[in-house]
Amino acid sequence: MAERRLSLGSAQRSRLRYAWQALGGLAAAVLLWYATPWVLRRLEFFRVRRVEIAGIQYLAPAQITAALGLADRASVFDDLLAAGSGLRALPGVRSAVVSRRLPGTLEIVIEEAVPVALAPRGVSLTLLDSSGSVLPFNPAATAPDLPIAASADSTVAQVLARIRAHAPVLFGRIEAARRVKGDVVVELDGRRLWFGPAATAEDIRAVTAVAEDLARQGRNYGELDGRFAGQVVVRWAGV
Repeated sequence: MAERRLSLGSAQRSRLRYAWQALGGLAAAVLLWYATPWVLRRLEFFRVRRVEIAGIQYLAPAQITAALGLADRASVFDDLLAAGSGLRALPGVRSAVVSRRLPGTLEIVIEEAVPVALAPRGVSLTLLDSSGSVLPFNPAATAPDLPIAASADSTVAQVLARIRAHAPVLFGRIEAARRVKGDVVVELDGRRLWFGPAATAEDIRAVTAVAEDLARQGRNYGELDGRFAGQVVVRWAGV
């Protein structure tokens, strides 16, 4: 019986030893996981020597690199989440992804807010996005061929954004847009198109189809009114 109890005690000690070894291995792995970037950040080989930026059309590269907030001896193993947050906080940036390419390159992919209109601001013009927010892009530098909105109006900007998405050819012909009470009027080729504030893709396509049909017939109209469900009202020129 004494020998039996001794045998059980040896087995328990072996299991305990294996458990401690496994726990020690896990602790070492966790320590290595957290310590490796710390060590690598201090190696000259991984210093940031190049920044590659894709997706920008309106922002200047210097604005992107400034928003990264890189230190003089920044490493590709620095916190990329923090760098991405700094970029996403930049006005005019919808999304930003930062990744590393060893040994010393940061790759940045930017999605900018898309301008849909120009609007007066003081003595100059500014760019608006689809929400009517003013974008920090320089119209003189980018020179977009966009409709001119009477003001920085969110409803006008939203309707223009929908026209841009669902009828890009029509959008390219629009010269101006303004709010009339709760509705939006866009002007092109001396004519007016009326839309409700919640104009749908179907509304926009219906107005576009009528405009194209009248153009094929050579018939001159003054206004197309797409504010009514299931129909487009034609008001003839001079009437």
